[in-house]
This record gives sequence, C-alpha cells and structure tokens, in this order.
Amino acid sequence: MATKQRILIVDDDENIAELISLYLTKECFETKIAPDGESALELVKSFDPNLILLDIMLPGIDGYGVCRQIRATMSTPIIMLSAKGEVFDKVLGLELGADDYMEKPFDTKELVARVKAVLRRYKKSPSNEQSEESVKEVSYTDLVINLTNYSVKYYGQIVDMPPKELELLYFLASSPNHVFTREQLLDQIWGYEYIGDTRTVDVHIKRIREKIEDHPNWKIATIWGVGYKFETKN
Repeated sequence: MATKQRILIVDDDENIAELISLYLTKECFETKIAPDGESALELVKSFDPNLILLDIMLPGIDGYGVCRQIRATMSTPIIMLSAKGEVFDKVLGLELGADDYMEKPFDTKELVARVKAVLRRYKKSPSNEQSEESVKEVSYTDLVINLTNYSVKYYGQIVDMPPKELELLYFLASSPNHVFTREQLLDQIWGYEYIGDTRTVDVHIKRIREKIEDHPNWKIATIWGVGYKFETKN
C-alpha cells in the first residue's frame, strides 16, 4: 500500500481547520492540525509533512514568522491562507518562500486541487535505478538544474530552492536567450490553478537572483516591459 502524503494544517480557527482536514482526508491524505505557530514548528519536525497549509493570522508567531523559520532549513511546499487580499500581503508571503497563496473564504475543492497541483510539482529524489534517459537536467558553467530530483548545484554546492523557483529557473534555462513574458511564465509554471498577478513572477525571479548571482557566461536578464530570459554568451 502506498504511503499517504502528509498535510499539516496551521489555523487557529478550529472549524476551518477541521473542514480542511475532512476534505483532505477524503482525498486519502493524512493530516494534522496546529492551532498556533509554536505547535506548527514542532509538528514540522515530528510529522514531517509533504505540504503545509499555513494561515497568516495566528496567535504567537504569525504565519509570516512560521514561513520564515521553515524556509531557513527546509523547502517543504507551503500554501498560505489568509483573509487579507492586499497585493502587499501576497507578495510578502511569496517573498518569504510560500509556493502559493489563497484568500479566505475559499472553495474547498479549489484548495484540494491546489494542494494536489503543488504536490505534483514537488518531487523527492528518485531511485538511483532511474535511467539517465529519463533525467531532466540542464547544465551551464558552474550551474546544474535537475528537474528530476529537484536540485540545483551552483559552483558545486547544492542550493536550497523551493519547487516553484526551481521550475521557473529550469524553464528559462531550458530555452536560453528566449524571451518569455510574465504571462507566459505564469501559465507555464503556475498553470490554470493559480489565480494571481504577474508580480508573482517578479518575486520569484528576485528570490532566485538572491541565491544565484550573474555568471560571466550566463544570467537571468530582465527585458523591460516584457519579461525575462536566461541569457548566455556565445
């Protein structure tokens, strides 16, 4: 029997948390609920979730603080939940490392769909028996992006990078010198299940650049008024 994927629900509203848990359990997920930031951080260690649903407004450590602490050591996917609908709140959550953002009230079916979509994008390292032909990887001088085991090596060192950032980097690097608009990148990386604005792309590009600086042979170039490209020198 396949092991159930584990979802940690962090919300101080017991009714909402139980409702989310009910729907996810019906979809064969294993769930645990944390009512505050402190217990969430403890459960992240003991429960080892495959994905975290994280409310922003929490007693004690708020959702932003929880996200920041998790991202300091882990790349577990995080979907933030909040009644706040301001662009600033969304951008802040994404800048701190969240993979997606949903406003309350939300449709539970949409939430389940987004959970499944994020989990599809996030894959653990595959078996060593996997054939070389099936490995999805692009390599440049001092940079290797592997979409099969979701890893990035920069100057020989592994860079901790959440799934969305890695997928965005891989997509751009797979088509060197090709310019993509922000809308095209949103569609390719976030897909139909994501309802957001193009600033999401800018936030993720910014985070990638903070981890991977421009190289003499390549860089992520901004095409003002259009979008981005992975620029290489001939």
